[in-house]
Amino acid sequence: MKKLFFLALFIPTLSFGQLDGLLKKASDKVKAKTASTSKSGNVLTSNLDIASGLKEALQKGVTEQVTKLTALDGFYKNDAVKILFPEELQKVDKTLRSIGMSSLADEGIKVLNRAAEDAVKEATPIFVNAITSMKIADAKNILIGSDNSATTYLQTSTSTALYSKFSPVIQQSLEKVGADKIWANIIAKYNKVPLVTKVNPDLNNYVTDKAMEGVFKMIAVEEKDIRTNISARTSPLLKKVFALQD
Repeated sequence: MKKLFFLALFIPTLSFGQLDGLLKKASDKVKAKTASTSKSGNVLTSNLDIASGLKEALQKGVTEQVTKLTALDGFYKNDAVKILFPEELQKVDKTLRSIGMSSLADEGIKVLNRAAEDAVKEATPIFVNAITSMKIADAKNILIGSDNSATTYLQTSTSTALYSKFSPVIQQSLEKVGADKIWANIIAKYNKVPLVTKVNPDLNNYVTDKAMEGVFKMIAVEEKDIRTNISARTSPLLKKVFALQD
């Protein structure tokens, strides 16, 4: 700006209109320089575009990864998300196995996972809606954050609302796959064992928490892939936005 101003003083042949044009160009350059820039120094995409790109990556996580959870054994044979006995019921699992009821314990674990697989299938639109309606407060910092920053932001900002919508779906799925009856049998048999402290677990709460945890884990898998694998950026927006964090 200063250089152009002094230049104008030494070029009297310039008209006021031309001078105004020079000053406007200089002002535009200053604004561009103060805009957010990438590591290479180029002007970044707008914060709105970055937010849209992050949302698209999260939605891709649902499409590419979360749908795998809805298949048969999607939870049950995926060690990253498989639902086991709650910590407070580890003693139940151990006791049943010690008295020759290993098959019942195994069935108890399987039906919890079946319920999660069924519920996620029914509730996938809930997760997609949470992503599309999410307001991303600081998209640029999320973009340059860790490999799961967008997923963590989604989890933090939507979990409470998601839980209230997802919990009834889990309850229906527990009943649908017969998990409620199998677990009633497990608890009844355990509580009849002499000298044990009786238990009465809230399975709906537990499976809801674990199923949501599994969903976020799988979305994070896709986010990391998009961040680290250029070929996973399958749209112009994903290529444009995530190139900024390379």
